Amino acid sequence: MKKIAVAIIALLAASTAALAQTSVSPSEAESRPENMAVGPDGTLYIGSQKDARVYRARPGQAVAQPFIDMRPSAFVLGVLADGPSNTLWACEMVNMNRGSPLLKGKGILRSFDLASGKPKLNLPLPEETNICNDFVVGPDKALYLADTSNAKILRLRPGATSFEIVSHNSSLYGADGITFLNGELYVNTVWAGGLYRIPGATSAKPGAPVQIHTPRVLKSPDGMRAHNGVMYLAEAGNGTVSAITIKGDVATMKTIKSGLEGPCALEPHGKTLWVVERPAHRVTAVPIP
Repeated sequence: MKKIAVAIIALLAASTAALAQTSVSPSEAESRPENMAVGPDGTLYIGSQKDARVYRARPGQAVAQPFIDMRPSAFVLGVLADGPSNTLWACEMVNMNRGSPLLKGKGILRSFDLASGKPKLNLPLPEETNICNDFVVGPDKALYLADTSNAKILRLRPGATSFEIVSHNSSLYGADGITFLNGELYVNTVWAGGLYRIPGATSAKPGAPVQIHTPRVLKSPDGMRAHNGVMYLAEAGNGTVSAITIKGDVATMKTIKSGLEGPCALEPHGKTLWVVERPAHRVTAVPIP
């Protein structure tokens, strides 16, 4: 009985610490976190824009420690934890030409064992130049990936070693945040501030992007995730996180947090929305209303 009581006390203490936690920062100073993911147990995985490393923080830990090292590549963009397949996905950017008006680079889709960090898949994106930015696992268990500079949405089916093109449309230049909401695929464009639905994205013949009408202009929309029928969006241009509901082709938006420093990614977990604030070098916990 004594051992059980001690275990219960330890569990309650850990739960209290997790509830009280307000932010997590990578151990490396000025790592400029760009994206992040939350594992099934609440573990945070944070990608760095300073160099090609992913940091990990267990529930309750305020400092994330180096977990995966892809150096000498340039940096990491998208990060996604897929619990059912025990996989951590990451977009490894080998290099980036920031002198190009639309930005050009060399991106590789990487995957790792979620628990150990052991490498699994190493798949360069098609095209001579590209930007492997963000991704989401669809209801069909395939991975859907935004190639920002080529205006493409790519699909990687389970077990596949090559990409399929889901959508290639000029309206998708700057494709960035991507998520499924109620079975439909949505993509935002960071350069033009657009929000689009890709009809029938999981089918053999997806339709052309359909623009979603928002009640205001989106300012550098970036990370986007859906949770319990609501889409959450980070806008780096105005320091806000919003909850979005969509009916037909019209969106309703409600700001749930403002005054953030360059929010560029987010991930809901339980009653918390973890938001990356890149200039502030941290991931901040925002209560979900």
